[in-house]
Amino acid sequence: MTERMIENRIRRLQEIEAQQKDLEAQAESIRTEIKADMESKGVDELKIKDFIVRWKEIVSSRLDGRKLKAALPDVYSQYVKQTETRRFTITV
Repeated sequence: MTERMIENRIRRLQEIEAQQKDLEAQAESIRTEIKADMESKGVDELKIKDFIVRWKEIVSSRLDGRKLKAALPDVYSQYVKQTETRRFTITV
């Protein structure tokens, strides 16, 4: 691709990402309305025609790596696993 083509694609990408953010904000607003309605009704599950809507509390247990590293650094270093990833960014 030429520099001009890449520049045009970046501009188009920025337009699409702006639209995506707007749509996500709209979706989150609708989610918030539904959650508020469920909360006012005191329910964590609604059955409406073709849909079942659930908003339930989930409890999970996770390992606190920072505390483990501080308390037992030798044990932490034995079990820590490094991963590699690539990040795509565009800056102005």
